[in-house]
Amino acid sequence: MLTYTYVSKGTFALMEKPKPVLLEDRDAIVKVTLASICSSDLHIKHGSVPRAVPGITVGHEMVGVVEQVGSAVTNVKPGDRVTVNVETFCGECFFCKKGFVNNCTDKNGGWALGCRIDGGQAEYVRVPFADQGLNKIPDSVTDRQALLVGDVLATGYWAAQISRITSEDTVLILGAGPTGICTLLCVMLQKPKRIIVCEKDESRLQFICQHYPQVLTVIPERCEDFVMENSDHGGADVVLEVAGADSTFRMAWQCARPNAIVTVVALYDKPQTLPLPEMYGKNLTFKTGGVDGCNCAETLELIREGKIDTEPLITHTYPLSRIQEAYDLFESKRDGVIKVAVEC
Repeated sequence: MLTYTYVSKGTFALMEKPKPVLLEDRDAIVKVTLASICSSDLHIKHGSVPRAVPGITVGHEMVGVVEQVGSAVTNVKPGDRVTVNVETFCGECFFCKKGFVNNCTDKNGGWALGCRIDGGQAEYVRVPFADQGLNKIPDSVTDRQALLVGDVLATGYWAAQISRITSEDTVLILGAGPTGICTLLCVMLQKPKRIIVCEKDESRLQFICQHYPQVLTVIPERCEDFVMENSDHGGADVVLEVAGADSTFRMAWQCARPNAIVTVVALYDKPQTLPLPEMYGKNLTFKTGGVDGCNCAETLELIREGKIDTEPLITHTYPLSRIQEAYDLFESKRDGVIKVAVEC
């Protein structure tokens, strides 16, 4: 089968590999119909994910059709259309039982697909712990509508959940890339008093203004002053940092009011500094880490009900045979790209 594979730092390549087979009784084999490209794939390409294994098929955003299941799988069956979760989790360990599935203690727990084991930018993928990692797509929901459920939408939903947003809050979101927009969609479900999105890319600001006109937008150079002018208590009540740029961690806590929540969703290329003397007295609560993506059934239902629509984020579509072109487009942020669908 055709796969897109991590060869070495800086190099991905299309190559043929054998079709995957069941290795454990809780596995499933999924025929991938649509995949997508994530910024985390770019982090692997550039060597920013040390645990990523050269030789693995990349890709952790995908939907498909179940082709085969192990003897212990009960929640899905061959023929089911499914989303694939970015995380592998057993559902039985201490962390899984508490909903902290990113920290599953299994050897393949957390982000494994497309990082430590073969992922889904391919014609087929083996999914461990299929009962946890696969969710059936409702009949009225298309593959394109469901494509982002397992990763960027899961991240946005998790980020909004842990930020404890209330109806009185001013919420600042730093970054309007795919994860930032998914975070915005999930923050909107909480109905805060106002939402501000900060983004430097003009085309992405235009996308926000076109699709979500009720949301305030600002460029980074004006962000702190704009937030002070458009908040009630000297800064945002909740800040979600989804950009991961060199300057945005500092911007996040500077734009927060005293006793605010700062949720760090971004994955950085290098360590960030926590300047405690400067922050003394702000009494901020920081929430950080990888997504606990165990709410995909809920987000699929929200999509079915018309309460979340991520399809507008898919701006370009390529066949798997032209995935290198898709990567070049996505990485260079040309032509107003937000997300790319890859037909497998």
